[in-house]
Amino acid sequence: MKRISIDPITRLEGHGKIDIFLNEEGDVANCYLQIPELRGFEKFCVGRPAEDMPNLTNRICGVCPEAHHMAATKALDKVWSVDPPSAAKKLREMFYSIFFATDHTTHFYALGGPDFVVGPDAPPAQRNVLGVIAKVGMDVGGKVLKMRRDGHALIKLLGGRAVHPNWGLPGGVSRGITEEQRKEIEARGREAIEFAKFSLQVFEDIVLKNSAYVDLITGGVYTHETYNMGMVDENNKVNFYDGKLRVVGPDGKELVKYDPKDYREHVAERVEPWSYLKFPYLKAVGWKGFVDGKDSGVYKCTPLSRLNASDGMATPLAQEQYEKMYATLGGKPVHHTLATHWARLVELLYATERWVELATDEEITSPKFRTIPTETPREGIGCVEAPRGTLTHHYVTDERGILTNVNLIVGTTNNNAPICMSVKKAAQGLIKKGQVSEGLLNMVEMAFRAYDPCFGCATHSLPGQMPLEVNLRRPDGEVIEKLSQYLD
Repeated sequence: MKRISIDPITRLEGHGKIDIFLNEEGDVANCYLQIPELRGFEKFCVGRPAEDMPNLTNRICGVCPEAHHMAATKALDKVWSVDPPSAAKKLREMFYSIFFATDHTTHFYALGGPDFVVGPDAPPAQRNVLGVIAKVGMDVGGKVLKMRRDGHALIKLLGGRAVHPNWGLPGGVSRGITEEQRKEIEARGREAIEFAKFSLQVFEDIVLKNSAYVDLITGGVYTHETYNMGMVDENNKVNFYDGKLRVVGPDGKELVKYDPKDYREHVAERVEPWSYLKFPYLKAVGWKGFVDGKDSGVYKCTPLSRLNASDGMATPLAQEQYEKMYATLGGKPVHHTLATHWARLVELLYATERWVELATDEEITSPKFRTIPTETPREGIGCVEAPRGTLTHHYVTDERGILTNVNLIVGTTNNNAPICMSVKKAAQGLIKKGQVSEGLLNMVEMAFRAYDPCFGCATHSLPGQMPLEVNLRRPDGEVIEKLSQYLD
């Protein structure tokens, strides 16, 4: 049996490889997405003071530290049974909306977008943000860089640092904002709305007006009919910061809507011996393996999933784009994995609109931005929608607030099973009779890239034995000895 390896896979957060096995006819017999890195945050956080978690867990990832920071902070609210003031909740959500808009910009233009803007068959050296700029012009590159620069500047203004913020506290945040700062945040937000509208127009001009790309998006190679999960507000509209988790079936009908604190009643996790990532599934349906359909407990937590699980967007411009997307793609739910890129831009517009809504809220400059905890710490669960999926932090402490147990289910973990399924289906649909090209293998990678995975965040399981291998090499690179040890 012939093996084809894509190692390393590219344009993602973290590290991974894809092994494709061909049968004697040259067709794909099997395909594995393997993540060879382990991040042991769930273990080495035990024994530390719980209040360290917002600053400790945001080191899991340099791309989405704000998501971990916010989930950890919300978990601490529950650990200490403290309700933050209204102004603190609004400040947190505004901060989070700014982060969301910045992160979605990064993925569309630097990670996912090159496959469409430059083309899936373009040379690898061109399939990057520089290739995008070369294709669409320096003025577009300037807009992208400004959006990211402004976003990180505001994250630093609010969170204390442009990366790894130091702001969230149980019961609120460490500081508020002045009227002068509020005006700056509002001004940058209004510019961000225009950038989001511009990005949707770029997508329409380059992708939707290209029949080959539309066929690629709507074709069977990148289509999976699974359950969809996303956080919604009291009106079942998309919300990134707070709400209940709603799960809809492949037919779009609601299966369940639950409070994040009850996640263990609805989601279970399993492990496989070939990956350091866990595989969550819906308890009510059960694990049937890596298969589609209503009888399979596999679910997705992507931007497209959030839109599928909701009844719409809570801001007017985003709602218009939401309606346009579903009208174009034939109604809800949409199961085309590559349509996630479009949904991500709808969310980008929603995040910028919500950013401005909060920046113009009269309460946002209130000095009442923290309630001091007084209760004995115990157990808490915090949940937000990270850009790449639902993020849950679950902490248990002793009476002194020292952590005794930690569980993290991150966006990429939720999406692990469908990512593996998507990669395998793309490989099977694209590789025939052993005919393989670099561009074709990139199209296999496109199957996971739509999920915007962060494998550094997600690698928490240690299945079986962990291999430790050391190669001793001469100065010219020749291997003279291999040492191998297996650690339990």
